[in-house]
Amino acid sequence: MKKIYIIHGWDGSPDEPMLQWLKVNLEKAGCQVTVPAMPEPDVPKIEAWLGKLKEIIEPDGDAILVGHSMGGQAVLRYLEILPEGLKIVGVVLIAPWLELDDETIKEEGEEVVEIARPWVETSIDFEKVRSHIGQAVAIFSDDDPFVPLSNRDLFTKELNAKTFVEHNKGHFSPDDGITELPIALEEVLKMTA
Repeated sequence: MKKIYIIHGWDGSPDEPMLQWLKVNLEKAGCQVTVPAMPEPDVPKIEAWLGKLKEIIEPDGDAILVGHSMGGQAVLRYLEILPEGLKIVGVVLIAPWLELDDETIKEEGEEVVEIARPWVETSIDFEKVRSHIGQAVAIFSDDDPFVPLSNRDLFTKELNAKTFVEHNKGHFSPDDGITELPIALEEVLKMTA
């Protein structure tokens, strides 16, 4: 049985409609699904989020990790520190980022800039990440106010990810009215086959 771990983003929660929709549909398909509440989602810290992922994920040939926004980055950082030789099925990243829209972040205020800084400035060893995954998918929106589409090229280059660009989905959040994301479900289900 495939084990799916769905990780919410900054200021997010496991109860977000899109994440719950994914959970319900993956469970209907026979998957075991975990959607944890990440620690202090309003002020996420790399160490705390990695600690939570280490606590809940069984990194083996049945694991598929799904991350939304900062949850996607947390997934990559988790994979980077796995012991050599461990491999999971793959990752599906929704609105993932290595770079953020500077103007938008600055408009959010200095506190937001400080929260984002370690996530933006602490590099990820993609060679290590790639060694632990079979497949990678990254899904972007053409009107995401936080995640510039330049991230698509980064994920293609660094992760060898299959990428998709959805239209008018914003940051795939409840504020954008997103309650379902069929492309994400479809890509996870392909990995379970």
